[in-house]
Amino acid sequence: MMAGDATMQFQGLSAFPITPADPQGHVDTAALRRLLRRLADAEVDSIGLLGSTGTYAYLNRAERRRAVEAAVAELGGAVPLLVGIGALRTDDAVRHGQDAKAAGADAVLLAPVSYTPLTEAEVFEHFATVARAVDLPVVIYNNPGTTHFTFSNELIVRLSQVPGVVAVKNPAPDAAAVKAELAALRAGVKPGFSIGYSGDWKATEALLAGGEAWYSVVGGLFPAPLMQLVRAARAGDAAEARRLNAALQPLWDLFIAHSSLRVVYAAANLLGLTDAAPPRPILPLDEPVKRQVAEVMRALGLR
Repeated sequence: MMAGDATMQFQGLSAFPITPADPQGHVDTAALRRLLRRLADAEVDSIGLLGSTGTYAYLNRAERRRAVEAAVAELGGAVPLLVGIGALRTDDAVRHGQDAKAAGADAVLLAPVSYTPLTEAEVFEHFATVARAVDLPVVIYNNPGTTHFTFSNELIVRLSQVPGVVAVKNPAPDAAAVKAELAALRAGVKPGFSIGYSGDWKATEALLAGGEAWYSVVGGLFPAPLMQLVRAARAGDAAEARRLNAALQPLWDLFIAHSSLRVVYAAANLLGLTDAAPPRPILPLDEPVKRQVAEVMRALGLR
């Protein structure tokens, strides 16, 4: 996957790590590089830096750029780097995208961050403006749980025709709905446009139905079991993919109960890779839940 190649395909496991930082929002680049090295060593297909799990919305422009520079230095081009550039203002999103390009990122991930609810026309113009101004492939970040904006299939189809917009990261639907959703999108998007999914506990069925990419939180800390699962899905071994997914159910249960963000921060600290808390006002898990996280990690052999 090369920067500036509008025909690039997003596929396989895209691993999304946390961005460890101190209480003042200064990124701990040494800890970040440790997390990224695990992902590179596991040969993930790409890395999603500064996604929602990477708490991009809580970091200022300078710290975001420092994180990208540290990632590029650590990875040395060995793994494609997708960088989140969402911002309330279009001009700020453009600047974040230009910073990512200058620092050496391969692509950008754009969410329609908002305070005032946005219309589809406003989101279209936001994406078209960023795509024109940032010389990198743009991935649509459809994350209504955080942005409170849901992309319609019609808007995704329309954006897929914008030069430079090459993929979508959608929330995975229920298993019974994913084939129909994929078929509806593929009927309208331009050839080569990648349709991928997030929502770790639902993503296996999305992959088996034909989704190209899994944008994963747990893959950002524990890439090995996720790579096994993705390889099984790619090989068409649905039984093995479902078996591996079922084995991770205790972790999915923690994600659903306490949020993947809080759980993965606790897990990274338990591994000794970081000593970081989520940015306030988000609070770390309390001690009884941290013990549950540790017990699940031990039971699943996650290290």
